[in-house]
Formats: sequence, C-alpha cells, structure tokens
Amino acid sequence: MASMFWVSGSGPAEALSAVWPFPECLLTFWSPPTGEICAFKIHGQELPFEAVVLNKTSGEGRLRAKSPIDCELQKEYTFIIQAYDCGAGPRETAWKKSHKAVVHIQVKDVNEFAPTFKEPAYKAIVTEGKIYDSILQVEAIDEDCSPQYSQICNYEIVTTDVPFAIDRNGNIRNTEKLSYDKQHQYEILVTAYDCGQKPAAQDTLVQVDVKPVCKPGWQDWTKRIEYQPGSGSVPLFPSIHLETCDGAVSSLQVTAELQTNYIGKGCDRETYSEKSLQKLCGASSGIIDLLPSPSAATNWTAGLLVDSSEMIFKFDGRQGAKIPDGIVPKNLTDQFTITMWMKHGPSPGVRAEKETILCNSDKTEMNRHHYALYVHNCRLVFLLRKDFDQADTFRPAEFHWKLDQICDKEWHYYVINVEFPVVTLYMDGATYEPYLVTNDWPIHPSHIAMQLTVGACWQGGEVAKPRFAQFFHGSLASLTMRPGKMESQKVISCLQACKEGLDINSLESLGQGIKYHFNPSQSILVMEGDDIGNVNHALQKVSYINSRQFPTAGVRRLRVSSKVQCFGEDVCISIPDVDAYVMVLQAIEPQITLQGTDRFWRPASQFESSRGVILFPDIKIVSTFAKAEAPGDMKSTAPKSAVLEEMLHNLDFCDILVLGGDLDPRQECLELSHSELHQRHLDATNSTAGYSIYGVGSMSRYEQVLRHIRYRNWHPTSLDTRRFRIKCSELNGRYTSNEFNLEVSVLHEVRASDKEHVNHLIVQPPFLQSVHHPESRSSIQRSSVVPSIATVVIIISVCMLVFVVAMGVYRVRIAHQHFMQETEAAKEAEMDWDDSALTITVNPMEKHEEPGHGEEESEGEEEEEEAEEDVSSSSSDSDDSEEEEEEGMGRGRHERSGARQAQLEWDDSTLPY
Repeated sequence: MASMFWVSGSGPAEALSAVWPFPECLLTFWSPPTGEICAFKIHGQELPFEAVVLNKTSGEGRLRAKSPIDCELQKEYTFIIQAYDCGAGPRETAWKKSHKAVVHIQVKDVNEFAPTFKEPAYKAIVTEGKIYDSILQVEAIDEDCSPQYSQICNYEIVTTDVPFAIDRNGNIRNTEKLSYDKQHQYEILVTAYDCGQKPAAQDTLVQVDVKPVCKPGWQDWTKRIEYQPGSGSVPLFPSIHLETCDGAVSSLQVTAELQTNYIGKGCDRETYSEKSLQKLCGASSGIIDLLPSPSAATNWTAGLLVDSSEMIFKFDGRQGAKIPDGIVPKNLTDQFTITMWMKHGPSPGVRAEKETILCNSDKTEMNRHHYALYVHNCRLVFLLRKDFDQADTFRPAEFHWKLDQICDKEWHYYVINVEFPVVTLYMDGATYEPYLVTNDWPIHPSHIAMQLTVGACWQGGEVAKPRFAQFFHGSLASLTMRPGKMESQKVISCLQACKEGLDINSLESLGQGIKYHFNPSQSILVMEGDDIGNVNHALQKVSYINSRQFPTAGVRRLRVSSKVQCFGEDVCISIPDVDAYVMVLQAIEPQITLQGTDRFWRPASQFESSRGVILFPDIKIVSTFAKAEAPGDMKSTAPKSAVLEEMLHNLDFCDILVLGGDLDPRQECLELSHSELHQRHLDATNSTAGYSIYGVGSMSRYEQVLRHIRYRNWHPTSLDTRRFRIKCSELNGRYTSNEFNLEVSVLHEVRASDKEHVNHLIVQPPFLQSVHHPESRSSIQRSSVVPSIATVVIIISVCMLVFVVAMGVYRVRIAHQHFMQETEAAKEAEMDWDDSALTITVNPMEKHEEPGHGEEESEGEEEEEEAEEDVSSSSSDSDDSEEEEEEGMGRGRHERSGARQAQLEWDDSTLPY
C-alpha cells in the first residue's frame, strides 16, 4: 500500500510549511503502521536541503539544510518530497512510494548588516540670512532581507552645537539664520539607524558652505601689495573682477588713484640737489638756489626749520631768511624764471595778510617792494615794478592767479616765466594765465640798498626798528631764480615729474572698446567700457611702477572707485570703493668705498712744476651690498653668511677737503682742468678749504675726474706734508662713502750750499730720502766764486763726517747688543735707538789725509750717501737681516780707515742707550 504523510494532530497533509531560522530543522512525518518507511526523496535541483529517516517503523523523518541558508540570497524555498517504504525485495525499484507532498520553507531574517550611506560625503551651499526647509537630503541603505531590518527608521546628527536638524527621511535644515561673517563653513557628522536600532557602520560628513548675500562689488583683490625696489612694473589686481548680482549694467567707468601726496614733495622724486636735477633735465645754466642746504658758504638758511631728508623748509609765520648781497643781481632783466615747490593751506582769519614767499625791498629809510612773490587769500600774486631808468610809463606790475591748488595743503610745482610784460605760470606742468593784471608807475630812482628775503618781507622804513613782516605759513623747497633766461615746457615737465605712478602692462592686450586716460603725473587712471568682462581684464593689467633705484620706503594708498549705468529705468547697483595700499619695501643700502694709495712722497720740484702733483692717481670707487647666502646643507641650522656683491649706481658729489689748515692762495692751490669736468657733465667749485665736484654721474666718471686733481705749491721748501680727505655721496647725502685720507710728503733736496755749517749738521729724519738732481748752471756759477782752499776743506770735512757716522753706528750697534744680552729677562723694557738729536762736531783743522783726485771726491759723496742710509736704517730699527748687513759694512770701513781712526775721537757720553 502506498505510504501516506501525516502531520501530528491532523490527517494526511498535502503541503508542509515551516519557518527556517536556522541551518538545520526537524520535520516529522509518519505513515499508517502497515509497513516501514526506508527513505525520503526531495524533488528539485541543487536544493540546500535533505530528508533523513529517524524511525522506520513510525515513519518519522527530519528535513535539514545541507549548507548555510542566507535570507539575503533567497527568502523562500518550495519543493516536493516523497516517502518510500522498504518494499518486498532487495532492490529499490520494488519500493513503493507515497504521493507527493509540497514543502514550503520561509527563511527568517537575522539583523546582521549595519546601514551604510550612499555617498561618503555631502556638500551644500546656502545663502546667509535665510531659513531653509531642506538644505539637502542624506540617504542610507541596509542589506538585510526582512522589512524589519532592511528599512532605515531614523537619522541623527552626531556633531553637537550646530544650528542644524535632520528628520526621519534624512532631510537637513538649519534651525537659525546663518551668518557669513560669523562662520563661512560648517562640517557635521550624520548617522543612520535601521528598524532594529542598529547604527550605521560609518558616519557621513555633511559640509555646508555659507555664501554671503550677493552684494555688488569687486571680488578677489588683495589689500596689501608689496613692491620690491627694482621690480619694474608690478600688477596691482591680477585676479580682480566685478560682481553685479545679475544687475543689468550697460556701462562701467573705473577710476584708480594712487595717493602719494604725503611722500616727499607729493610723490617719490629724485632727492638730488636742485642744481643736479636742473642739469639732469637739461635746464639752462646760471641757476641761483635761494634755499640751499645750510653750510659755511650758504649760511642764510641755517636758522630755518628743515626736513633734512628732502631739503624741505617749513615756515611757521615767525621767521624769514635774508639773502646776502651779491647772490642775485640787483636789477633783473626782462627775462627770468622763478621755480619752487610749495605746500600751503588756507590762511587763518577772515582777512588774511599777505604771505611773502620772495621779496626784494628797500633795506633802510623806505618800504618799497621792487619785486615780490606772495600768497593772499589763496591767490598767488607776483609783483614786478620797474625803475624809472627802465620805463617811465604806466606798466603792468601785479599778476594774480586764483587756483584751488594754492590752498589745498598739497605739494605743487610752480614755475613763473617772465618775459616782460608777459608773465606765465606753470603749475604741475600745466599753463595758467593770470586772471587779473594791475598796472602801476615805475619806482622813483634812489640810492637806497635793497634786501632780498625768503619767507617774509624786510620792512626797512616807516617803522621804529627794521624788521620782518608778512610772514609765510607753509613749506617751500627748491626755490630758485635764473636771471636772463626762461625755462622750456620740456624742462618744466621733467623737473616736476614723479618717479612712481600707475602703469598699464601691454596696452595692446586691453579689451575692445576700452577707453583710458592718465593725468600728467600718472597717479590717476580712468577706464571706461560697455562690457564688464573687458573692463575686468583691463583693470587686471593696471600696475604700479617706481623707476628710482633707491625709492622712498613706505605705504602708497590706492583707491578704485566705480560708476555704473544700467539699462532702462531700473535702479542701478552701487559698487563700493576698493581701498588697498602698496608697500614699497626698503631698498638695499649700498656701501660706497674709496680705495687707493693713502701716502706717498714726491720731490719738491714736482710741486713747483706747472703740472703739480696728481693726488689720487689710482683712486677706486666701489659700491657693494650684503647679500645673505644660505648654507649648502638645507637641513643645517647654521646662520646664513653674508656675501658682498658689487652694484652700480650714480654719485652726486665728491668733496676734497684740506686737513690741517686751509690752503694759502699765495703759494699753493688745487687744480682741475675744466675740460675734464665738461666731458663728463660735472661741475666743481674750488676754495681754500678744498675742491667740491658735483653733478649726477656714474662712479667711473667721478673716478676719472678725481684722478686728475693736482696739487701745486710754489714754495715747497717750507712744506713737509699736506693731508687731504675725500668723501662722496649719492642722493644728496642719503648714502655716503668712507672718508679716504691722503698724506703727501715733500722730498727736500740736499745741496752743498746747505752744508756751510757742517759742524752743526743734524742727521736727516729717517722718513726722508735724499734725491739728488744735477745742479743748475746758476748753482755752478755761484760755486765757482768760493775759493778753492775752502772747497777742499769742506770736501775733506764731509769725508771725515761719513767715517765718523759709520763708526758711530757700529759702536752703537755693539753697545746695544751687549745691553740686550744683559737685559734678556726684561725684553719688554727694550728701548729703540733715537738719533734725532745726535750732534757730531768735527774740527777740520786737525791732521787729515790729503784729498785725492776727483775720483776720491765722488767716492766720498757715495760714502756720505751710504752713511746717511745706514743712519736712517739704524734709527728706524729694521729687521735682523738689515742689521747684520749694516754691521758688516761698518766693519769693512773700520778696516779700510785705520789711519783715520787714530786722528778722530768719538764722544758717546751723551748717547741715550
């Protein structure tokens, strides 16, 4: 009979169901007790289950898994199973099988997987000041198979104290308004939980960037721009662009202004002296500096307030300066020029008095103003009154200019060109005609002297005591006058030109439709265009340039302002100004060094010659700067070593000073050929105190000129030495050289006429060397007058003197060596031989050998020279080898002059050894 499946407590089962939470499970089957059950068979391919018989009699069996069951791979299994009895024969084919039963197995899930986020990081951008319902949404997944464990039930922000919240769906919102100024960016960590409350394996990062509210303006510019001297043209805003916030802009005008009015005289200019600047710009010669640097020759500015770095004179309304007579011609011609730098503000009070810049008035008795330049109620006035001998009619006398710049407290350059009766004013290179010209009668002739003053006007009459009046309030610099000539427009522009300003790199690269304009000093640049992109590109090309080799360090303020026009009637956007500054760094300071021979000797005849003596034949001017050099080992902590590198630059003056007293113009002078100066475009002044060479020129030019300086002396017999000092400068004393000292000595000739009193001969000082020249014809004629017997006596006396000196040197050496041996333990007490006061007395009437022929005479002279050299060498205490040589020479002479020694007696009782 066919076997039947039964489920416990029920009838025959057509289908069996089970929930399979584990890899193994027991299913029990049984059949009617009519026979035994020997096997169960599962129908299906590659099923991970098997059925085994537990009890043949009862038919009980077990269904189990052959391999691990994974719900994530398959949640349910359905298959067919049959039971077989043991049958009547030994072969399985004889077994009988039951009907088919369907088995349905559902795999129960285990929460084995943690949630994971789809993205490793999330990013969002929000605008400040807004509350968002959802900034962004994060999403996590779970790989479990059951709804309980595979669904994400909750999200949570892990980071604390942040103004954000998240809901169950992963939507992040801000809980308060965000501020860009408070915080530009937020970074928060978020985690997720499945419905089994298992957290995510790894949190995700959410980055929220806060964007400021769109405000029209210039973006991506730097407030501080550094400028290294010598860098040329440096871009100011290489990445700048305009943000319009989608505004409908039709045109844009941009103004860039470099503010340098607080640097020097309005901007960075060359700080050479006014004369040097005039020459650099090609101005006419004959300039008269009325406000020079205080010195012995120009002492009238000594009492004024001075800013020494720029030679700016400040007048506080209580002081003036008298120009000495002879500096400026008394009567100016019909053509002359007055130039000056002036900074002036509004005058205090309702009715301001005249503020005199330059005034030529009567020195005594009267108070007439012959010509004057003054400021009155912010008007510049020039007064010029002719004398009756020059004109006798009603003529123009006062010329008035009304300009805002006169009282704006800024530096401006003024040039007054006079070609009477026409007077023209140039201010900062622009031409201005007088708005008012008043006429007056000429001044009556008189013999009253005139006084020229600066900063006030001299009131010599109509007062109890002459005094200054009409004081100036402000600052002046480079006040000059040039009688007889007028300056050209080109020279005027050069004199007031700035060495720094705005520039445009590559004008060809400017965009289409860009219009631009510079002011004369290139401190203001205006650009205009219709396309914002082209304007951005053009502004990126604007740069700062400073052509000075040693610019003035410090801050230059920079401002960019904009004007926008919009389409239609819409309200146009407003663009705030850009306020930045250029920081000009300190230039490398040069070390100027003068090198050359600092001491030499020349015979007196050279000093007397027409060419004189060249003082600095090998002078060398070198300028160096210290450059830090890093050590070879990059990891080394050793300090950097400084390496000197040579640099080239100009000089503006070199002074040669005479030390030890001024030159006596009756017998000595310093000379320099004017052609040497003119060829090298330099000037010079000569005085008894020295020689001053000035003018802007290279160091090599100054070297060549200094090498031609000559010193002459018509009476060198009264001169032993002359000392000189050189000091050079760059930029009007900003950088100065070392003080190079030179000592020149005169070699005096030893003549026979100088030896008449040979019995009182004093040994020549050791630093003077005898140089003999052939006697002139007149000297020979004078010598022939002397009787022959006297000549013989003198010659014999000289020969004897030579021998005595040689023996004295020898004996002194021997005695000195004995003394050194006795005092060897006290070598520090050693004393040098000093023969400066040695006096040798010889009686020429004692017995002596008869002189020989002229041959012996010449030998006597040679021995005299050798003896003098021996004495000089002895007194200078030279090295040991020279001492031994001198001792040998002394012994030789002793052996050859035995007979003479017997008749001469050496007295050494007064020798200081």
